[in-house]
Amino acid sequence: MTSTLGRVAALLGAVAVVVGTTLATPAPALASGGITGQAPCPDAPEFICGTLTVPLDHSGATPGTLDLAVAVTGNTTAPKGDLLFLTGGPGQPGVPAMRRTASTLAPVLKDYRLVMYDQRGTGAHALQCPGLQEDMGSSDLAVPRRKSVADCAATLGPNARFYSTADTVADIDRLRRALGDQRLTLDGVSYGTVVARRYALAHPAHVARLVLDSVAPPQGFDPLDLAALPATARVLRAACRATGCTTDPAADLAATVRRYGNGAQVLSALTGYEFIDPDYGGVAEILREAATGQPAKLQEFFAFVHREVDTASAEELSQGLHSATVCADSRFPWGTADTPVAGRAAALERTRRQLTTEQTWPYDAATATGLGSLLVCLDWPREPVPPTPPAHRKLPDVPVLLLGGDRDLATPYELLYQQAESAHHPQIVIVPGAAHSVQNRAADPAGRQAVYDFLLT
Repeated sequence: MTSTLGRVAALLGAVAVVVGTTLATPAPALASGGITGQAPCPDAPEFICGTLTVPLDHSGATPGTLDLAVAVTGNTTAPKGDLLFLTGGPGQPGVPAMRRTASTLAPVLKDYRLVMYDQRGTGAHALQCPGLQEDMGSSDLAVPRRKSVADCAATLGPNARFYSTADTVADIDRLRRALGDQRLTLDGVSYGTVVARRYALAHPAHVARLVLDSVAPPQGFDPLDLAALPATARVLRAACRATGCTTDPAADLAATVRRYGNGAQVLSALTGYEFIDPDYGGVAEILREAATGQPAKLQEFFAFVHREVDTASAEELSQGLHSATVCADSRFPWGTADTPVAGRAAALERTRRQLTTEQTWPYDAATATGLGSLLVCLDWPREPVPPTPPAHRKLPDVPVLLLGGDRDLATPYELLYQQAESAHHPQIVIVPGAAHSVQNRAADPAGRQAVYDFLLT
């Protein structure tokens, strides 16, 4: 297999043509008894809201149910069927974003009925971990206090294991049946791309086509973030060229990390800042001053990003749900969630010693092993591991569109090209100057237009 960088060089800028056609059936009315309490949404009465009740434990071994909020547009005769839009995180609800998403996808909604729902543990029924929420907010990478992690695990208890991606996939198939659909078109952003791919692998006969925007790793999370670390140099240098800066921000970042040992904090702040300015305006100057021993502006930058981006309530992005899902799904340097806690720190230290400069530059090995979501799971209680498909299993042979931005650090486009290899006939669109969540946030409309063309073809 060629290297990731080799794949990027070969594929960058190329858009593959999707071949074949997909038969579609009109979107039926909501199936009787599947979604209860149907009525106009309280905050968006142009849409219909209801409740889907699912088992806490899909195996049936543990009793209990969960109520998931669902919202749909009112067009029950959409000729191309239902379009399920999947939000990110994990931890973001769907229903509160219904109006914004419907506006973004308006050109296709004569042909599709838009469906959104709150994944288990999000929204009005968000898992609540106040200390962890305060420490991390909307960040994947901010380092939490160990007490916050312990308190969250104690609050969630043994039921934390029922909030994995496998459980969400099972919920979606319940939703599909409640909608009366044979097949769904799935549009996922960030962690939503993980859910969409996992659903397609588990239920290939029930997928019409896939839009994957800001593509995350197959298991949703790389605990060492080994795509984002080297991608930072590419992204910052591209932003520097676009804004006319005269320094090398990658070299200055490397010098800053060597001087202060704050790589995890820098990466967290840069990943948050892309949501404010994908040109990373002012960052090159901040890094140059820090590299030469003047860190005051860098500290102000950290505080600004935490205040403006990383603060979020559990209802907006539940860190309890995020931790439960990431810890259940992921493979770590110590193994999985079923690895005894006592041996995890030693395994992580062995990994730190083995990491190379090539893997981590312009950061260091301590950055890779010191990121927030990894440290949450370091002390997370031992629990059974949910089923996961093989990492390199092919997606079903349906049309697949992959979108990325060339300024995205949260899910760098190197990940997109890796995942494109699992599709049979991928269409790839990289939007220049765009950061994370192309459909929702990119100033350049090329990504949204690609989605419209793809869905309507």
